[in-house]
Amino acid sequence: MTYQEKLEIGTRGRGTYEITNAVHSAVRKSAVTTGICHIFCHHTSASLTLCENADPTVRSDLEAFMERLVPDGDPLFQHTLEGPDDMAAHIRSIITKMDLTLPINAGRAALGTWQGVYLWEHRTHPHHRTITLTIQGD
Repeated sequence: MTYQEKLEIGTRGRGTYEITNAVHSAVRKSAVTTGICHIFCHHTSASLTLCENADPTVRSDLEAFMERLVPDGDPLFQHTLEGPDDMAAHIRSIITKMDLTLPINAGRAALGTWQGVYLWEHRTHPHHRTITLTIQGD
């Protein structure tokens, strides 16, 4: 059995946006009890991450680390067509990936106790993001 659903997410700019409940909802709708849930972000300047969902300082620390690793406006970058955060956002999304695959067990995405699924917006301005969830199994 295969089920597919699109999520449309409006961001307020750079940061993480939890989509765990939307993933759980899609898995429930699919009626798959054992299988996989593939999550794909259709953008080159946003990504997906599986991260701790209990303490928000984890995500702010990740953002601070990423800012140090790939700073906006680095003179190394030639690609600045859409502003100083343009190339930095592309690099950040490549480093953190545009897709995740989760196991489905007993009709639920089998996440760990403190795990959540996040869209990570890497641009500083608000954007409209599309994510496709494809769920397969029995």
